Amino acid sequence: MKIYYNPKLKELARQLRNNATKSEIKLWKKLKGKQLYGYDFHRQKPIDNYIVDFFCNKLKLAIECDGYSHQLPEVWEKDVKKENKLNELGIEVLRFKDEMIFNDMENVLRTIENYIINFESNKK
Repeated sequence: MKIYYNPKLKELARQLRNNATKSEIKLWKKLKGKQLYGYDFHRQKPIDNYIVDFFCNKLKLAIECDGYSHQLPEVWEKDVKKENKLNELGIEVLRFKDEMIFNDMENVLRTIENYIINFESNKK
């Protein structure tokens, strides 16, 4: 399935990259430069009418960092719509709370690695 890139979100994505949260910066240090099994991740990637925090096209994987605001009902509802749309496009979404990124990076990376291992074994 083709992933639709929305050029109208390009400038907003740039702004989000330039104003990244501390958790996004911390996770990006582990994802950039093909550090995880050689896969290329991008930051603040526009897809359809949404922007995902991190995206790997080959894995069809979006990763979201959820801060405190994601606990609010209206933000949570938007997250559900976003995730449902991404799933319709064939994209899996992994969500990590900021606290987990700060306090348990080992398990965050293990979860991403497990996704990659499962993805690769299902390709064969």
